[in-house]
Amino acid sequence: MTTDSGELAQDSTREPDDPAASLRVARSVSRPFYLYAVLANSLFQRGVFVLYLVHQGFSAAQIALLQTLLYIVSALAEIPTGFIADRVGRRACIVIGQALIGACLIGQVTLSGYAAFVVLFALQGIGMACVSGAETALLYDLLRRRGAETHYVKVKSRYATFGATTMALAIALGGSLQQVSWELVYLASACALLLAAAVLLTRVPEIRGQDAAALDEPGEADGEAGRSSAGPVASPERAGAPLGKAAVLRHLTPRLASLVVVSALMHATMTPYFIFTQETLSHQGIATTLVSVVMAAGYLIGGFAPLLADRADRRLGVQLLVPLTLLVLVAALGFTSLGLAWLTVGVFLLAVGAPDITAVVVDNVFNEGVPSRYRASLLSIITFVESLLIGCGYLVLGWLVDRAGPSHGLAWYALVPALALALSVPALRKGTWVKGEKTG
Repeated sequence: MTTDSGELAQDSTREPDDPAASLRVARSVSRPFYLYAVLANSLFQRGVFVLYLVHQGFSAAQIALLQTLLYIVSALAEIPTGFIADRVGRRACIVIGQALIGACLIGQVTLSGYAAFVVLFALQGIGMACVSGAETALLYDLLRRRGAETHYVKVKSRYATFGATTMALAIALGGSLQQVSWELVYLASACALLLAAAVLLTRVPEIRGQDAAALDEPGEADGEAGRSSAGPVASPERAGAPLGKAAVLRHLTPRLASLVVVSALMHATMTPYFIFTQETLSHQGIATTLVSVVMAAGYLIGGFAPLLADRADRRLGVQLLVPLTLLVLVAALGFTSLGLAWLTVGVFLLAVGAPDITAVVVDNVFNEGVPSRYRASLLSIITFVESLLIGCGYLVLGWLVDRAGPSHGLAWYALVPALALALSVPALRKGTWVKGEKTG
């Protein structure tokens, strides 16, 4: 669905400050995103893709390199894909990304050879970069356009729950589909991604960088000249809003920059930890069937945990949630060194929930603290840092597991969230998130 200037003008009209009306608007905006979340996370190959790569004849080292390549390329692609999100449109960027990922999944069951898979994983990393950041920026700015941004945490929490729950169910179903054929597993995932892109095209309006700039209130973005004093929103042309990552980096404060790094380290801890816990539990004597149950439970907990984000944000705030989450990760990784399977399972199931709650709250801080004109670029920078550190995290944790064993390797990896805890001090102080902005 294309968005002409008339539609944009209509959508840009903010609703009256009535809680009931605002809630109705938030529900209207969020419904297609919930459907999109279900389809985009129907990745049936997610729980068995390693087995498929082994079936292709790849060694564990080759598989680890493919995963590292996926995240490194995704990180490097954040710069050009952020340009697409700001100039061409955020919806267009997501559609391109999902189509590219779907094509790569099809390629993985139609092509063979390690060289082909290197190319496919690299292209899939580009697709991931197109999607990351643009989803959140599109959702937040559509809510803001209609004056319902106060409901973002609740909407994003439900969005994350729909996605994670669907992912858990898809993982469980993927094993059954594999009994029919590997082709069915991958083709079903690709079709789901294409349907997700179709939902955005038909039910969600586009937001471009200049559209987002028009949402900024007077005085935002360092009080740049050229804004009209006659109304709350000046036209993008008169605002003269600089777009792109250079403009973002000029306006970032050390407080926001430290929060970006801390958030990235939290993700760089949780993602490899989730994967290597499978090997750790097996090493500690847990049967393979029970390991799969624990992993499925982890996905479900991660899916429902964000529903607590709104309450956690109101009662604790980012200043307490961030250090508490990092302490949970340090403890969970450290306790694995004791070699007690029941304890490893317990701290793992606790650890997978805490970061998902905190991630939603931190995401809201990023959205509220940064003017709309910078949002897509900032989120792509954040994802760049996250992807880069996750890729490095896989290499570091893999090396630690090889050198010290699964249990002690995870324990040594606790130094990563401990480092994040130390770096979080500037982010937890009072101050501004963006230069020239109000105190956060």
